[in-house]
Amino acid sequence: MSLTPEQVHRVAHLARIELSEAEAHDTLCHLNEIFALIETMQAVDTQGVEPMAHAQDVAQRLRPDRVSETDQLEQRTTFQAVAPETEAGLYLVPKVIE
Repeated sequence: MSLTPEQVHRVAHLARIELSEAEAHDTLCHLNEIFALIETMQAVDTQGVEPMAHAQDVAQRLRPDRVSETDQLEQRTTFQAVAPETEAGLYLVPKVIE
């Protein structure tokens, strides 16, 4: 599949992009190269190839699951002291959606 200059101008018009003739020609060449690459990739026989999440077999390094914060009850009390309204340790805010 390849595009024509008219199709490039049509797409540019729909996208509200102003293209000069030189830019349209460059864009046409780039898009046709992309379509050629896609056609090449679609021609490859992928029967029996399982889908994968990553091109390499990698594992995510995870940090140890351990407590890194202390109980912040005192800090919460300090922060809520300046809040307009609180109840049972929660901030009360006005209803904004009816």
